Amino acid sequence: MMRCLLTAAGFALMLLHAEAGLAIDSYRYLHVSIETPWMIFLFLLVAIFIPFILMLALMWWRPMNKSISPPKPKTPNDE
Repeated sequence: MMRCLLTAAGFALMLLHAEAGLAIDSYRYLHVSIETPWMIFLFLLVAIFIPFILMLALMWWRPMNKSISPPKPKTPNDE
């Protein structure tokens, strides 16, 4: 019952904002402006450099969390 009510409310909101939905169909979003290269640069900055930053952080973090000498395995004679 609640799911049907939420679905109906969602459809009602979509109908109230039909003009915003029709704007998606236009070519307004494909317009190239002076800000376009900057947006492409910011996207590439995040997409390219975040994995490298993560890799550097993991390269630094892993050796810091390992002990200097590995623990000796226990043998049956160690009691």
